[in-house]
Amino acid sequence: MTVAGYDLGHRGTVEAEHWLASLLSAAEGSPVACTHLVHGPDPRVVVTISGGAPPVAPSSTEAAAAAVADHAAGLAGRAVLFPGVRSLTGILPVATLLSESAIDEVVVLGGPPCEPDSRIDTRDFVRPQYRDGRLVLMATPAPGGLIAPFEVPNPTPCCANH
Repeated sequence: MTVAGYDLGHRGTVEAEHWLASLLSAAEGSPVACTHLVHGPDPRVVVTISGGAPPVAPSSTEAAAAAVADHAAGLAGRAVLFPGVRSLTGILPVATLLSESAIDEVVVLGGPPCEPDSRIDTRDFVRPQYRDGRLVLMATPAPGGLIAPFEVPNPTPCCANH
């Protein structure tokens, strides 16, 4: 699997995802695109793409190389684009989410383990993460006996009301 890394100075995941969306029509194949947070004196988001790279030259920075290695090994990366993501809308059984996408597992934080017939409200925003070579979606209990992805589409910034 060939993985390309793009260290373009994106300041957040929203900016990185917008850049990815602008390239989706140019990408061929069934790409998997991930975001990777870079910490330190110059925090930013690096993007990695496997399975069909856009017509943009990859970056040669240390951060891009580290993100590429993590993506290729399935050790890290927040998947934004992956096979089946477009079908993960509305409320559906976990078994459907697993069978129709590249997600390998759903883990519920703060609740009982989910069953194949557990219902997940995707909120049309599903961002699994690579862990130990598998795409894992972290979820949380939601109203109405549902579960929902832990990451919300429009989070409230920390200390927004202070």
